[in-house]
Amino acid sequence: MRYDVFGMCNPLYDIQAEIEDTMLAELDVQKGGMFLIDADQQKRMVTRIYDRIVNAESGGSGANTMIGLSLLGGKACYAGKIGNDEHGTLYQDSLRARDVTVSVRSGDGTTGICLVLITPDAERTLCTYLGICRELGPDDIDLEAIRDSRYLYVTGYLWDTDSQKAAVLRAMDAAKAAGVKVALSLSDPFCVNRHKEAFLDIANRYVDLLIGNHEEAQALTDTENPRDAIVATSAYCRLAAVTMGSRGALLRDGDCVVEIPARRIQPVDTTGAGDMYAAGLLYGLTHGLSLEKTGELASYVAAEVVSKLGPRLDALENDAIARIVN
Repeated sequence: MRYDVFGMCNPLYDIQAEIEDTMLAELDVQKGGMFLIDADQQKRMVTRIYDRIVNAESGGSGANTMIGLSLLGGKACYAGKIGNDEHGTLYQDSLRARDVTVSVRSGDGTTGICLVLITPDAERTLCTYLGICRELGPDDIDLEAIRDSRYLYVTGYLWDTDSQKAAVLRAMDAAKAAGVKVALSLSDPFCVNRHKEAFLDIANRYVDLLIGNHEEAQALTDTENPRDAIVATSAYCRLAAVTMGSRGALLRDGDCVVEIPARRIQPVDTTGAGDMYAAGLLYGLTHGLSLEKTGELASYVAAEVVSKLGPRLDALENDAIARIVN
């Protein structure tokens, strides 16, 4: 296999800003959510937060996960759609610099942008202008690369336009036909509430591994607590992971459910925590780790992200990783 994971998501250029709660109200967005905005809204918001910007880099949920997987030593390939613009060029350069194989396709349009608004309690609110991301289509997908991977990883953010849906289904059909396992990240309660029936259908037909936080999993399964939610997912897929923030996470393989405690850290910024958690899961599952060790690794790398500003890590402590995986 050339790749451990072939990832698909919306390539977004991240602009992170530290703001007060009062500014969220002024911008008319609810704390902690993910909101789609249009070009005019994006321009107005950038003007409003310009002097609060603390970081700007290539991002998007799926790219963060592929970069995290590469950082752990895994082999990752990433697919999406970018514009023939400055942000698109920077985006590809950033992935290659982090040893992620680039399978993104460019077109005439604007590369997507995500405004990451960080409040003093370390909570993040995402305001996303998708731009040309929404034009990803079946012909943009490298089916041979998918067939040469152990896992296909797709985020719920992709289930938006008809062309994106067609691209996802083509990728999942190719994976299933080749015996490649499929992982689906629920991504955000917004995505689940908007596309619940479609996600359930996809999970039933294609998914081997379902990943979500407790809000997403409970919304998908119509349950009232994380444990009931992860048990309910057994009707759709063999493997599942439900994260619970400071309460840790639940992992399931068949009928076996294990609980992994959270790492105790001082939170700085929760941006990218779920993405890095998925990277830890995918690394463990593609490198023969037990369910418990996979969960411990995912918990560790997610906590490392939360303890710093920004959605990704520049490096990992090899000794700490070795103590977990060995």
